[in-house]
Amino acid sequence: MQNTTAERFRAAAEKGDLGALDGLFTEDIRLYSPVKFRPFEGKPMVMGLFGVLLRTFEDFRYVGEFDGTAETNADGAEAPSAVLVFRAVVNGKAVHGIDLLHFDEAGLIKEFTVMVRPQSASHALSEAVLAGLVADGLVPAPGKGA
Repeated sequence: MQNTTAERFRAAAEKGDLGALDGLFTEDIRLYSPVKFRPFEGKPMVMGLFGVLLRTFEDFRYVGEFDGTAETNADGAEAPSAVLVFRAVVNGKAVHGIDLLHFDEAGLIKEFTVMVRPQSASHALSEAVLAGLVADGLVPAPGKGA
């Protein structure tokens, strides 16, 4: 089932279809991002983050996929997993990265880790995502609270 979920996720992300992502995540999903140390937790926050990401990435496309198992960050247990390799542009910077998806028993995405390179692209992505999260009211502006 996780392959189907990964394929559905990939198709939704490439189309920029936020609505199609909604049914693919567990309610208590954790998303580990290069933009902050602590994970984004819970479906409402992760969906809000994807709203920002879908607006932020330009020329977003997946260029590879690998299936297997991997240890999760949350509990250290092995879970069925998929790695989606992507390329995109953020504020003129070429981004190369991976999305590591861990699935629960029902095949939903329970943990999501994003890694990007090079450092200059990671920095551009962090700035753009923070600006989007602040604009959408999902996080306070820097210096304005937590």
